[in-house]
Amino acid sequence: MRLKPHRPSREILSGESADVYFARATRILEREGLDPVVILEVFSRGEGILCGIDEAKNLLAHVFAQADPAECLVEALDDGDTFSPKEVVLRIRARYRVFGLYETAILGMMAQATGWATAARECVEAAAPQPVISFGARHVHPDVTDVLDYAAIVGGCVGASTPAGARLANLNPTGTMPHSLVLIVGDTVRAAQAFDRDLEPDVPRIVLVDTFKDEAEEALRVAGALGEKLYGIRLDTPSERGRVTADLVKEVRARLDQAGHEHVRIVVSGGLTPDRIRHFKELGAPADSFAVGSYISGASPIDFTADIKEIDGRPIAKRGRIPGVTASPRLRPVDLAAWRSGT
Repeated sequence: MRLKPHRPSREILSGESADVYFARATRILEREGLDPVVILEVFSRGEGILCGIDEAKNLLAHVFAQADPAECLVEALDDGDTFSPKEVVLRIRARYRVFGLYETAILGMMAQATGWATAARECVEAAAPQPVISFGARHVHPDVTDVLDYAAIVGGCVGASTPAGARLANLNPTGTMPHSLVLIVGDTVRAAQAFDRDLEPDVPRIVLVDTFKDEAEEALRVAGALGEKLYGIRLDTPSERGRVTADLVKEVRARLDQAGHEHVRIVVSGGLTPDRIRHFKELGAPADSFAVGSYISGASPIDFTADIKEIDGRPIAKRGRIPGVTASPRLRPVDLAAWRSGT
């Protein structure tokens, strides 16, 4: 998967979101008349599913727009690639003052998104072959929900709940209905009928069935009202009522099938983790998909480090690191012009 190209924000391009010492270093180097061609390598001590690297490429494409193309070389892995500890995932060769200010942004883009993508992959592997949807937007600041959902899709989720995140991944958003709709309408069936009446035909009719009555009873009522138009029901029983259990999923599935609603899918949500998903699978709960929120959104960032390894052709490194370019056979050249043009 490739990120949809876009212009980075003003805060990023201006350097306002950078650690201030990079701006100070750039100012000092300018006054001292120093601007060598350096090679910078980025790696992690951890492992996971790489994400945010395409956003870094997009940023670098804009940063290098006015630079001498002969002096700018970027090599990298791609979003969705696995990586191992100490493996170089990004290499930049350019004059330092052109891009040095953006080290904070590059590392931050990769650390946060890689943590989310790696957590999503854990859920996807636990659920396979059933799909996983990202429902974590409510757990992060709204300015980064698009990146969260994009990262979850890179990690293997088939969809995400926000239009912004789905748009970055060139997909349509995925969702059902909130409890607030059912509460305000006052009845699950009437809410389902309004959902069906007022939304576009291409929106899957997936109805929440745990608001007022027994989940199996509500599922049957909704299925009877919508018939073949009902795509699925979502189970989201709160912890105060024992959460969704494997036995509940089995009962709802059996009652739907007995009433002739075999086509209705069951979506399970509510505090899901890889362990809980595996528990459902081990007990044979016939869930058709899983919606995961806080496990993905709450994942810890996976730290990345950037090291200068060469200055004007001379191998160099800080203590504890090996001077010179690291052998990295998986790196691929990045077409910066294509990222700027959106092709």
